Amino acid sequence: MNWTLANHLLYLAVCLPVVVAVGRTLARNGQVFLADVFSDAAVATATNRLLVVGFYLLNVGFVLLYLRVGGDADTAVGLVESLSVKVGVVLLVLGLIHVINVKAFSGMRRRHVVDSQRTRAYETQLDAWAAAQRQAI
Repeated sequence: MNWTLANHLLYLAVCLPVVVAVGRTLARNGQVFLADVFSDAAVATATNRLLVVGFYLLNVGFVLLYLRVGGDADTAVGLVESLSVKVGVVLLVLGLIHVINVKAFSGMRRRHVVDSQRTRAYETQLDAWAAAQRQAI
């Protein structure tokens, strides 16, 4: 008996809900993070939506392309082994993409914080200079 069809169906039944769950979690928590980075809530929401769409396209595309990788499952044991390797690879790829997203968000936030501090420092110096100029007149 050939278990390949069952392998494919189980693989999709496991991987696609995992991708959706991770995408929803990233969207929910990413919105909060992006709202902190961008001063405009509309820009934060739009950026979050674009990132989520890209996440789904990339990961669902990978899951579908990876469907045919591996040999045919001729036994139930072969089915479980093949399925575990394929699901494991998908989870590793999801984790890697998550780490890349977190690093990108952290970099954006760090730049935002540094720019805000720098702007405040310049404003303070400018105010001090303007006050000194007023006193000199």
